[in-house]
Amino acid sequence: MTIRIGNAPCSWGVEFAGDPRNPDWCHVLRECAEAGYTGIELGPVGFMPEDPAELSDGLAANGLSLIGGVVFRPFHDPAAWDDVLDGARRTIAALTAHGATHLVLIDSISPRRAPTAGRAAEAEQMDAAEWAAFRDRIAEVARMGTDAGLTVGMHAHAAGFIDFEPELERLLDEVPEDILKICFDTGHHSYAGYDPVAFMERHIGRISYMHFKDIDPEVKARAVAERTGFYDACGQGIFCNLGTGDVDFEAVRRVLLDAGFAGWCTVEQDCDPTLDPDTLGDARANRAYLESIGF
Repeated sequence: MTIRIGNAPCSWGVEFAGDPRNPDWCHVLRECAEAGYTGIELGPVGFMPEDPAELSDGLAANGLSLIGGVVFRPFHDPAAWDDVLDGARRTIAALTAHGATHLVLIDSISPRRAPTAGRAAEAEQMDAAEWAAFRDRIAEVARMGTDAGLTVGMHAHAAGFIDFEPELERLLDEVPEDILKICFDTGHHSYAGYDPVAFMERHIGRISYMHFKDIDPEVKARAVAERTGFYDACGQGIFCNLGTGDVDFEAVRRVLLDAGFAGWCTVEQDCDPTLDPDTLGDARANRAYLESIGF
């Protein structure tokens, strides 16, 4: 099994490129390398330099490869389509410039779904016409990515319209596998109330990329019960260090090993940068835990 372990800027609290609380991109690269990782994601496009030469120098100085990037935009909102396309085009350009492989699509948080994160039975559903247009927007961006030579994966995310397992599976049924695979996030799947390992066992053939995230079960239960907002839940520590939450990473490893999975698995421990997280310590602890179980 040839699996490489990377990390992502969200582990340093970077969710939006223009957030003034963000650490400097060079600081993120430096800590990522110091913690023992060999690759990093782009983060929200615009956080790292969009000048290929500048970013290439930064990656090389830290011995890091660029793994992929995420289009975290409101696919659910037809009025935001220009914003989605802007994020997609710029992310694809950045990834292809650096030989990265993975384009990840995420429907960003919707006010219509935020109150029911983790509550599948209560979540508002799109009508048939709205769903069809939503699906087609995702498929269009997926085609853009595959046409550029990237592997495109759909990522379920709390409080968006691809949050719960049936929604992800419906999308996969309706969009061809040759343009859309799965970026599977262990933590978001648990947040949504489902078993990550069981999903992996059913769909491992379509999983092209992994996000490793763990969930504190007590914080999750409280966040679901109290309808806590996603970013507030991050601030409460819902995404804990790997191996300390409810995701069975040894079983995750077994599924990957049995399937002969090869490629990148990226640690994501979303945090609130205003709380002064120990980002280097957490990154080191997560890398050490994965090494301890054979990654």
